[in-house]
Formats: sequence, C-alpha cells, structure tokens
Amino acid sequence: MNHFISNIPVFPGGQSPVSGGGIGPRESDGGGFKETLTNAISQVEDMHSSAESQMTELLKGDRSDVQNVMIAVEKADIAFQLMMQVRNKIVNAYQEISRMQF
Repeated sequence: MNHFISNIPVFPGGQSPVSGGGIGPRESDGGGFKETLTNAISQVEDMHSSAESQMTELLKGDRSDVQNVMIAVEKADIAFQLMMQVRNKIVNAYQEISRMQF
C-alpha cells in the first residue's frame, strides 16, 4: 500500500536543518516547497479520481467489492481533509507574516 503522505519530504534533500542539511532548498535538490505541494495535490487528485471511478464502476454493477470502494473513498476524503488543513496552515502563516512590522 502506497501512502502519499510518507512520500512527502519534510526537509529538502531529506536532511533536517539540525543534522547539517541547512535551511532552505539548494540548487541540487531539484525540488522545493512548490514542487512538494504540487506533488501532494496531484496525489490527492489521483486518489479522488480513483475513488470516483471505483464508485462509478460499483454503481454500474461492474464491481462487487463494496469494501474496497468504501476504503478508497475514505482514503480520498482523509487525504482531502489533510490537504485543506495544510492549506489553512499556509494561509495562517502568510497572514501572520503579513502582520509583522519590519
């Protein structure tokens, strides 16, 4: 089973700032915050489309495994809820930074 959350790197290059990896993306990483976020969103979209197609097949009568369809729907729902919480945290961080006086 492939969990998309476990595939998201926490720090660029897989090293934490504490272990000497440095803070911020490096040129050789090939990915930063934008790419990580884009990949996570595309994985959520893939989960949603997969669950939707499984549900359509179930309603047409092409599938009989209701349990697997419900698991796919719940995974897509939880992934979407997680994505929305991450979005909320990003918006809150942006608002907090915009309130700072320099």
